Amino acid sequence: MGRVGPVAAGESSGSVVRRILLGSQLRRLRDSRGITREAAGYSIRASESKISRMELGRVSFKARDVEDLLTLYGVTDEVERDSLLGLAREANVAGWWHSYGDVLPGWFQTYIGLEGAASLIRIYEVQFVHGLLQTEAYAHAVVSRGMSGAPAAEIDRRVALRLERQKALVSERAPSFHAVLDEAALRRPYGEREVMRAQLRHLIEMSEQPNITLQVMPFSFGGHAGESGSFTMLRFPESDLSDIVYLEQLTSALYLDKAEEVAQYEKAMTRLHHDSPGPEESRDLLRGLLQLS
Repeated sequence: MGRVGPVAAGESSGSVVRRILLGSQLRRLRDSRGITREAAGYSIRASESKISRMELGRVSFKARDVEDLLTLYGVTDEVERDSLLGLAREANVAGWWHSYGDVLPGWFQTYIGLEGAASLIRIYEVQFVHGLLQTEAYAHAVVSRGMSGAPAAEIDRRVALRLERQKALVSERAPSFHAVLDEAALRRPYGEREVMRAQLRHLIEMSEQPNITLQVMPFSFGGHAGESGSFTMLRFPESDLSDIVYLEQLTSALYLDKAEEVAQYEKAMTRLHHDSPGPEESRDLLRGLLQLS
């Protein structure tokens, strides 16, 4: 499937996944018929690059375009056509974060959709506590420092978006969430002393939730498998959608799903899980940091 790129605003969590699934299905059909992207683009009055973006799940789908492509690819079975056209309709459903479009970077919208659709989220974080585990006060301190000089209203909106994302962890369809936090993320202060203390208490409480596993990679371990920096791995209930690795940068992000790349991050994540103290011992580490703070 290649590298998943940013998609348009206003999707539901599932719509992002459905867009990627539909794109990969269309690419499979085109490849099996030996049709070039250029020829496919010509059939829907579009460029070769648009076909590429469609197949990577980067753009929305028009029903007419999907119908024309299916005809070109020789898909005549009504059940198969209806199934793929249904994916196209579902891929364009607006999501809850549409109203945050004024403060939500386009490249991050992909991640929110994928995060919300994932059945398993695994993260390693070194700079600060992961957004899904932040208290409101801590999130406000992080956003304020990262957006120095931004209007208070914009900071509040970004914090509200982060808190909205957290609701997925306590929903009926909550994903399994496995977090490894570097000790550096816990010792780096954001906000006043009580903000950090409340954040540590919150981590202890969240770590006791049945769907959440929290481990701390201590300084005392020395060098470890997370040396390349923070990353996130997402797994989905759809069997034909591969795991995705999310790498956030300052002004953009990478979404990796090539098997060989994912395998390298899987290996690193497995080592982090193995080398970090277990959940109970990690809670003890958190309690120790709380006593010191």
